[in-house]
Amino acid sequence: MTRFWMNLLTVVLLLGLVCPAGAEDKNITVGISQIVEHPALDAARKGFIDALKDGGYVEGKNVTYDIQIAQGNMATANSIAKSFVGKNVDLIHTIATPTSQACVNATKTIPIVISSVTDPVGAGLVKSLEAPGGNVTGTTDRSPVDRQMDLILEIAPQVKRLGVIYNSGEDNSLASLKQIKEEAAKRGMEVVEAPVSNSSGVFPAAKSLVGRVDAVHIPTDNTVVSAFDSVVKVCIDNRIPLFAADTDSVPRGAVAAVAIDYYRLGRQSGEMALRILKGENPATMPVEVLKDLKLVVNKQSAEKMGVTLPDPVLKRADQVL
Repeated sequence: MTRFWMNLLTVVLLLGLVCPAGAEDKNITVGISQIVEHPALDAARKGFIDALKDGGYVEGKNVTYDIQIAQGNMATANSIAKSFVGKNVDLIHTIATPTSQACVNATKTIPIVISSVTDPVGAGLVKSLEAPGGNVTGTTDRSPVDRQMDLILEIAPQVKRLGVIYNSGEDNSLASLKQIKEEAAKRGMEVVEAPVSNSSGVFPAAKSLVGRVDAVHIPTDNTVVSAFDSVVKVCIDNRIPLFAADTDSVPRGAVAAVAIDYYRLGRQSGEMALRILKGENPATMPVEVLKDLKLVVNKQSAEKMGVTLPDPVLKRADQVL
Protein backbone atom coordinates (compact mmCIF):
# COMPACT_ATOMS: atom_id res chain seq x y z
CA MET A 1 0.00 0.00 0.00
CA THR A 2 1.35 3.43 -0.97
CA ARG A 3 1.87 6.19 1.59
CA PHE A 4 -1.03 8.16 0.01
CA TRP A 5 -3.52 5.35 0.56
CA MET A 6 -2.19 4.70 4.06
CA ASN A 7 -2.66 8.36 4.97
CA LEU A 8 -6.16 8.36 3.46
CA LEU A 9 -7.09 5.25 5.43
CA THR A 10 -5.83 6.86 8.63
CA VAL A 11 -7.96 9.95 8.01
CA VAL A 12 -11.06 7.82 7.35
CA LEU A 13 -10.52 5.83 10.55
CA LEU A 14 -10.03 8.99 12.60
CA LEU A 15 -13.20 10.52 11.17
CA GLY A 16 -15.05 7.35 12.11
CA LEU A 17 -13.84 7.68 15.69
CA VAL A 18 -14.70 11.34 15.92
CA CYS A 19 -18.06 11.13 14.12
CA PRO A 20 -19.40 7.62 14.65
CA ALA A 21 -22.55 6.64 12.82
CA GLY A 22 -25.59 6.18 14.96
CA ALA A 23 -28.22 8.04 16.90
CA GLU A 24 -26.20 11.26 17.07
CA ASP A 25 -26.38 11.72 13.28
CA LYS A 26 -30.08 12.65 13.22
CA ASN A 27 -32.49 14.67 15.30
CA ILE A 28 -35.78 12.80 15.61
CA THR A 29 -39.23 13.38 17.06
CA VAL A 30 -41.07 10.58 18.86
CA GLY A 31 -44.76 10.90 19.57
CA ILE A 32 -45.96 9.13 22.73
CA SER A 33 -49.70 8.60 23.16
CA GLN A 34 -50.92 7.28 26.53
CA ILE A 35 -54.56 6.65 27.38
CA VAL A 36 -54.43 7.76 31.07
CA GLU A 37 -51.89 8.49 33.77
CA HIS A 38 -51.43 5.79 36.38
CA PRO A 39 -48.30 4.13 37.86
CA ALA A 40 -48.15 1.10 35.55
CA LEU A 41 -48.49 3.05 32.29
CA ASP A 42 -46.22 5.83 33.58
CA ALA A 43 -43.59 3.17 34.36
CA ALA A 44 -43.90 1.77 30.84
CA ARG A 45 -43.34 5.25 29.39
CA LYS A 46 -40.26 5.81 31.55
CA GLY A 47 -38.84 2.43 30.56
CA PHE A 48 -39.30 3.26 26.87
CA ILE A 49 -37.54 6.63 27.17
CA ASP A 50 -34.72 5.13 29.27
CA ALA A 51 -34.10 2.45 26.63
CA LEU A 52 -33.80 5.07 23.90
CA LYS A 53 -31.47 7.12 26.10
CA ASP A 54 -29.24 4.09 26.62
CA GLY A 55 -29.30 3.64 22.84
CA GLY A 56 -27.92 7.14 22.27
CA TYR A 57 -31.07 9.25 21.99
CA VAL A 58 -30.85 12.03 24.56
CA GLU A 59 -33.79 14.39 25.04
CA GLY A 60 -32.85 17.96 24.15
CA LYS A 61 -29.88 16.80 22.10
CA ASN A 62 -31.06 14.51 19.33
CA VAL A 63 -34.60 13.47 20.25
CA THR A 64 -37.76 15.40 21.07
CA TYR A 65 -40.64 13.63 22.81
CA ASP A 66 -44.17 14.79 22.13
CA ILE A 67 -45.96 13.18 25.12
CA GLN A 68 -49.75 13.30 25.02
CA ILE A 69 -52.23 11.87 27.56
CA ALA A 70 -55.76 11.19 26.30
CA GLN A 71 -57.29 11.25 29.81
CA GLY A 72 -59.36 8.18 28.99
CA ASN A 73 -61.16 9.94 26.13
CA MET A 74 -61.19 8.14 22.76
CA ALA A 75 -61.98 11.32 20.82
CA THR A 76 -58.91 12.92 22.37
CA ALA A 77 -56.83 9.84 21.50
CA ASN A 78 -57.93 10.16 17.86
CA SER A 79 -57.01 13.87 17.82
CA ILE A 80 -53.57 13.08 19.27
CA ALA A 81 -53.00 10.45 16.59
CA LYS A 82 -53.93 12.89 13.82
CA SER A 83 -51.63 15.54 15.29
CA PHE A 84 -48.69 13.12 15.20
CA VAL A 85 -49.40 12.39 11.56
CA GLY A 86 -49.68 16.11 10.80
CA LYS A 87 -46.30 16.73 12.45
CA ASN A 88 -44.84 13.76 10.55
CA VAL A 89 -43.07 12.41 13.64
CA ASP A 90 -40.35 9.82 13.05
CA LEU A 91 -41.88 7.15 15.31
CA ILE A 92 -44.95 6.72 17.49
CA HIS A 93 -45.03 4.89 20.82
CA THR A 94 -48.52 3.98 22.01
CA ILE A 95 -49.26 2.93 25.57
CA ALA A 96 -52.47 0.88 26.02
CA THR A 97 -55.01 -0.50 23.55
CA PRO A 98 -57.26 2.54 22.81
CA THR A 99 -54.39 4.88 21.95
CA SER A 100 -52.76 2.14 19.88
CA GLN A 101 -55.98 1.68 17.90
CA ALA A 102 -56.25 5.43 17.33
CA CYS A 103 -52.71 5.71 15.97
CA VAL A 104 -52.93 2.56 13.85
CA ASN A 105 -56.11 3.95 12.27
CA ALA A 106 -54.39 7.29 11.62
CA THR A 107 -51.28 6.12 9.78
CA LYS A 108 -50.02 3.15 7.80
CA THR A 109 -46.56 4.60 7.16
CA ILE A 110 -45.11 6.03 10.39
CA PRO A 111 -43.59 3.20 12.49
CA ILE A 112 -45.66 2.44 15.60
CA VAL A 113 -44.32 0.60 18.64
CA ILE A 114 -47.10 -0.51 20.98
CA SER A 115 -46.87 -1.30 24.68
CA SER A 116 -49.23 -2.44 27.46
CA VAL A 117 -51.69 -3.99 24.98
CA THR A 118 -53.40 -7.18 26.14
CA ASP A 119 -54.56 -8.61 22.79
CA PRO A 120 -52.87 -6.93 19.79
CA VAL A 121 -54.47 -9.32 17.31
CA GLY A 122 -57.99 -9.11 18.75
CA ALA A 123 -57.71 -5.30 18.88
CA GLY A 124 -56.92 -5.24 15.15
CA LEU A 125 -53.43 -3.81 15.59
CA VAL A 126 -51.41 -6.61 13.96
CA LYS A 127 -52.16 -9.57 11.70
CA SER A 128 -50.44 -12.01 14.06
CA LEU A 129 -47.99 -11.88 16.95
CA GLU A 130 -45.36 -13.73 14.92
CA ALA A 131 -45.68 -11.62 11.75
CA PRO A 132 -47.36 -8.28 12.55
CA GLY A 133 -47.33 -6.92 9.00
CA GLY A 134 -47.69 -3.23 8.23
CA ASN A 135 -46.05 -0.53 10.32
CA VAL A 136 -46.80 -1.88 13.83
CA THR A 137 -45.01 -4.04 16.39
CA GLY A 138 -44.17 -3.86 20.09
CA THR A 139 -45.00 -5.66 23.32
CA THR A 140 -48.08 -7.18 24.93
CA ASP A 141 -48.96 -7.14 28.62
CA ARG A 142 -51.13 -10.25 28.39
CA SER A 143 -51.54 -11.25 32.02
CA PRO A 144 -50.62 -14.63 33.51
CA VAL A 145 -54.26 -15.08 34.57
CA ASP A 146 -53.80 -18.75 35.53
CA ARG A 147 -51.12 -17.84 38.06
CA GLN A 148 -53.15 -14.89 39.32
CA MET A 149 -56.14 -17.12 40.04
CA ASP A 150 -53.86 -19.64 41.80
CA LEU A 151 -52.44 -16.83 43.94
CA ILE A 152 -55.90 -15.64 44.98
CA LEU A 153 -56.85 -19.13 46.18
CA GLU A 154 -53.49 -19.65 47.89
CA ILE A 155 -53.98 -16.47 49.94
CA ALA A 156 -57.77 -16.69 50.34
CA PRO A 157 -58.87 -20.30 49.77
CA GLN A 158 -62.44 -19.48 50.83
CA VAL A 159 -63.09 -17.45 47.67
CA LYS A 160 -65.99 -18.83 45.63
CA ARG A 161 -67.31 -15.60 44.11
CA LEU A 162 -64.77 -13.27 42.53
CA GLY A 163 -65.74 -9.71 41.67
CA VAL A 164 -64.17 -8.17 38.56
CA ILE A 165 -64.49 -4.46 37.74
CA TYR A 166 -63.71 -3.61 34.12
CA ASN A 167 -64.41 -1.10 31.35
CA SER A 168 -66.86 -2.77 28.99
CA GLY A 169 -65.74 -0.43 26.19
CA GLU A 170 -62.06 -1.47 26.18
CA ASP A 171 -61.03 -4.41 24.00
CA ASN A 172 -58.12 -5.23 26.29
CA SER A 173 -60.47 -5.45 29.28
CA LEU A 174 -62.90 -7.73 27.47
CA ALA A 175 -60.02 -10.00 26.50
CA SER A 176 -58.85 -10.09 30.12
CA LEU A 177 -62.37 -10.79 31.39
CA LYS A 178 -62.68 -13.76 29.03
CA GLN A 179 -59.42 -15.22 30.38
CA ILE A 180 -60.43 -14.61 34.00
CA LYS A 181 -63.79 -16.33 33.56
CA GLU A 182 -62.15 -19.35 31.92
CA GLU A 183 -59.45 -19.73 34.57
CA ALA A 184 -61.80 -19.01 37.49
CA ALA A 185 -64.24 -21.67 36.28
CA LYS A 186 -61.44 -24.25 36.23
CA ARG A 187 -60.89 -23.54 39.93
CA GLY A 188 -64.53 -23.58 40.97
CA MET A 189 -64.91 -19.81 41.24
CA GLU A 190 -67.81 -17.78 39.89
CA VAL A 191 -67.03 -14.38 38.36
CA VAL A 192 -69.35 -11.53 39.35
CA GLU A 193 -69.02 -8.74 36.79
CA ALA A 194 -69.13 -5.02 37.57
CA PRO A 195 -68.76 -3.16 34.25
CA VAL A 196 -68.05 0.58 34.04
CA SER A 197 -67.78 3.07 31.19
CA ASN A 198 -65.56 5.69 32.85
CA SER A 199 -63.47 6.29 35.97
CA SER A 200 -66.33 8.00 37.84
CA GLY A 201 -68.25 4.74 37.73
CA VAL A 202 -65.55 2.72 39.50
CA PHE A 203 -66.53 3.62 43.07
CA PRO A 204 -70.23 2.71 42.71
CA ALA A 205 -69.23 -0.45 40.84
CA ALA A 206 -67.00 -1.48 43.74
CA LYS A 207 -69.80 -0.75 46.24
CA SER A 208 -72.19 -2.87 44.17
CA LEU A 209 -70.00 -5.92 44.84
CA VAL A 210 -70.26 -5.66 48.64
CA GLY A 211 -72.12 -8.67 50.02
CA ARG A 212 -71.98 -10.42 46.65
CA VAL A 213 -68.32 -11.47 46.43
CA ASP A 214 -65.57 -13.02 48.55
CA ALA A 215 -62.74 -11.12 46.83
CA VAL A 216 -62.17 -8.57 44.07
CA HIS A 217 -59.72 -8.80 41.17
CA ILE A 218 -58.79 -5.84 38.99
CA PRO A 219 -57.45 -6.75 35.51
CA THR A 220 -55.06 -4.55 33.52
CA ASP A 221 -57.88 -2.10 32.86
CA ASN A 222 -56.73 1.48 32.37
CA THR A 223 -60.02 3.07 33.44
CA VAL A 224 -60.32 1.09 36.67
CA VAL A 225 -56.64 1.33 37.63
CA SER A 226 -56.80 5.11 37.22
CA ALA A 227 -59.44 5.10 39.99
CA PHE A 228 -57.89 2.28 41.99
CA ASP A 229 -57.90 4.18 45.30
CA SER A 230 -61.70 4.13 45.39
CA VAL A 231 -61.72 0.32 45.06
CA VAL A 232 -59.17 0.06 47.88
CA LYS A 233 -61.40 2.15 50.16
CA VAL A 234 -64.45 -0.05 49.54
CA CYS A 235 -62.45 -3.25 50.09
CA ILE A 236 -60.87 -2.01 53.34
CA ASP A 237 -64.19 -0.72 54.69
CA ASN A 238 -65.82 -4.09 53.99
CA ARG A 239 -62.82 -6.36 54.59
CA ILE A 240 -62.86 -7.78 51.07
CA PRO A 241 -59.45 -8.99 49.77
CA LEU A 242 -58.40 -7.01 46.70
CA PHE A 243 -56.04 -8.46 44.09
CA ALA A 244 -54.46 -6.77 41.08
CA ALA A 245 -53.06 -7.78 37.71
CA ASP A 246 -50.20 -5.27 37.86
CA THR A 247 -47.53 -4.93 40.55
CA ASP A 248 -47.76 -1.11 40.62
CA SER A 249 -51.24 -1.40 42.17
CA VAL A 250 -49.94 -3.31 45.21
CA PRO A 251 -48.29 -0.27 46.87
CA ARG A 252 -51.58 1.53 46.26
CA GLY A 253 -53.47 -1.00 48.38
CA ALA A 254 -53.95 -4.37 46.68
CA VAL A 255 -53.13 -7.45 48.76
CA ALA A 256 -50.95 -9.00 46.08
CA ALA A 257 -50.17 -9.34 42.38
CA VAL A 258 -48.12 -11.69 40.27
CA ALA A 259 -47.57 -9.81 37.06
CA ILE A 260 -45.19 -8.27 34.60
CA ASP A 261 -43.00 -5.31 35.47
CA TYR A 262 -44.32 -2.43 33.34
CA TYR A 263 -41.04 -0.53 33.47
CA ARG A 264 -39.25 -3.53 31.99
CA LEU A 265 -42.04 -3.94 29.43
CA GLY A 266 -41.54 -0.31 28.39
CA ARG A 267 -37.79 -0.84 28.11
CA GLN A 268 -38.40 -3.84 25.89
CA SER A 269 -40.60 -1.70 23.62
CA GLY A 270 -37.87 0.96 23.59
CA GLU A 271 -35.27 -1.59 22.53
CA MET A 272 -37.56 -2.59 19.66
CA ALA A 273 -37.91 1.08 18.69
CA LEU A 274 -34.12 1.37 18.52
CA ARG A 275 -34.01 -1.50 16.05
CA ILE A 276 -36.61 0.24 13.89
CA LEU A 277 -34.71 3.53 14.01
CA LYS A 278 -31.68 1.62 12.73
CA GLY A 279 -33.66 0.41 9.74
CA GLU A 280 -35.41 -2.80 10.80
CA ASN A 281 -38.90 -3.37 9.40
CA PRO A 282 -41.65 -3.52 12.07
CA ALA A 283 -43.73 -5.75 9.77
CA THR A 284 -41.30 -8.63 10.34
CA MET A 285 -40.59 -8.03 14.04
CA PRO A 286 -42.70 -10.37 16.23
CA VAL A 287 -44.70 -8.83 19.06
CA GLU A 288 -42.82 -9.66 22.25
CA VAL A 289 -43.97 -10.88 25.68
CA LEU A 290 -42.16 -10.21 28.96
CA LYS A 291 -41.55 -13.67 30.40
CA ASP A 292 -40.18 -12.86 33.83
CA LEU A 293 -42.91 -12.17 36.38
CA LYS A 294 -42.82 -10.43 39.76
CA LEU A 295 -44.71 -11.28 42.93
CA VAL A 296 -45.42 -8.28 45.16
CA VAL A 297 -47.45 -8.47 48.38
CA ASN A 298 -48.75 -5.89 50.83
CA LYS A 299 -48.96 -7.14 54.44
CA GLN A 300 -50.74 -4.05 55.74
CA SER A 301 -53.46 -4.26 53.09
CA ALA A 302 -53.88 -7.97 53.73
CA GLU A 303 -54.45 -7.30 57.43
CA LYS A 304 -56.93 -4.48 56.74
CA MET A 305 -58.85 -6.71 54.31
CA GLY A 306 -59.05 -9.68 56.66
CA VAL A 307 -56.54 -12.14 55.21
CA THR A 308 -53.19 -13.50 56.36
CA LEU A 309 -50.41 -13.93 53.84
CA PRO A 310 -49.14 -17.55 53.94
CA ASP A 311 -45.44 -18.09 54.67
CA PRO A 312 -44.76 -19.72 51.26
CA VAL A 313 -46.12 -16.61 49.53
CA LEU A 314 -43.99 -14.29 51.69
CA LYS A 315 -40.86 -16.37 51.12
CA ARG A 316 -41.07 -16.36 47.33
CA ALA A 317 -42.26 -12.75 46.99
CA ASP A 318 -39.93 -10.40 45.10
CA GLN A 319 -41.16 -7.52 47.25
CA VAL A 320 -43.01 -7.40 50.58
CA LEU A 321 -44.58 -4.09 51.53
